[in-house]
Amino acid sequence: MTGLVPTGLRVSAALAWRFLMVIAALYVIIWLAGYFSHLMVPVAIALLLAALMAPGVERLVKWGVPRALSAALVMVAGIGVVGGLLTFVIIQFTDGLPQLQSQVSDSLEQIRTWLTDGPLHLRDEQITTFIDDTIDTIQENQTAITEGALTTAATIGEILTGFLLTVFVLIFFLYDGPGIWKFVTRSVPSRVRDRVDVAGRRGFGALVSYVRATAAVALVDAVGIGIGLAILQVPLVIPLSALVFLSAFVPIIGAVIAGTVAVLIALVANGFIAALVVLAIVIGVMQLESHVLQPWLLGRAVRLHPLAVVLAITAGLLSAGIAGALLSVPLLAVLNAGIKSLVNDDVVEPADIDVLNQDEQPPPGAGKEGDTKADWQP
Repeated sequence: MTGLVPTGLRVSAALAWRFLMVIAALYVIIWLAGYFSHLMVPVAIALLLAALMAPGVERLVKWGVPRALSAALVMVAGIGVVGGLLTFVIIQFTDGLPQLQSQVSDSLEQIRTWLTDGPLHLRDEQITTFIDDTIDTIQENQTAITEGALTTAATIGEILTGFLLTVFVLIFFLYDGPGIWKFVTRSVPSRVRDRVDVAGRRGFGALVSYVRATAAVALVDAVGIGIGLAILQVPLVIPLSALVFLSAFVPIIGAVIAGTVAVLIALVANGFIAALVVLAIVIGVMQLESHVLQPWLLGRAVRLHPLAVVLAITAGLLSAGIAGALLSVPLLAVLNAGIKSLVNDDVVEPADIDVLNQDEQPPPGAGKEGDTKADWQP
């Protein structure tokens, strides 16, 4: 009976039902991740921060500092740097806000003059009617705005809860990372445990490289655009530079959003010519990032094609919003490194993989048999 069915049809049917099973499994995984997003997102962010801080902890441990004290020192230093930066940004924003308000008033007056005396030749009555209609629309939708404010307040509460959970998980990642990873690998069959161990360490190594490279790219973007804004005397230079730095952790899309905000503020505060200059600066920095920094740093660190990065960000944005856009590329980097390691036919001892120095790996089989000691694992 099997011989009556054409070979092409049998192969197509076999591929089809396997494809459907894979799609169904992916759908269940994505649905579970969305359902437990309030848990998954803090854990993922904690893992990103651990990739950034773990080298510092390991360095202190090598210098003879106890791991608990090393983790505490790195955590305190990280919180101090972030807290100090946020405090400085808020102070700069508060100090620059009056100047921005004054410049906005002048710019609005210039726009009003252009609307009446320019090519449109609008009457004052038309402008006043437009403003009144806008105010009436806001008042009519006051209920929706109030509900939005309440939703925002609830979101702030969720953010605070997620922040506390992130800090709690990060403490354990830094303090007992090797123990956590060892516990995870115990659930894997013993015949493939070493291979999974190596794949996990290589995946975490790719994550460390990604975080380091992204931080370097973000710093260059923030300094470059910040210097241009300072030369043009655009208000809120420090907050805008901080926005550029943070948004750079969402590749491609983040730089576009931060650059757009900088151009709009320059347009409102300093006029059309200054906005064009800021736009040129932003485009120049983005070209430097995309043609020099991204291929040299990120491309070397995670070895992902730009098309894969764009598709990953888009999929993450559609499925999980801002958090998905932030976490999609590092997740893709980890999966890329881990899967490549799993499908590699070379047998590598776990001791030979140093996730913090991937470029200096010993040849396969160079480690001692049974020696599984290594740096921090995910």
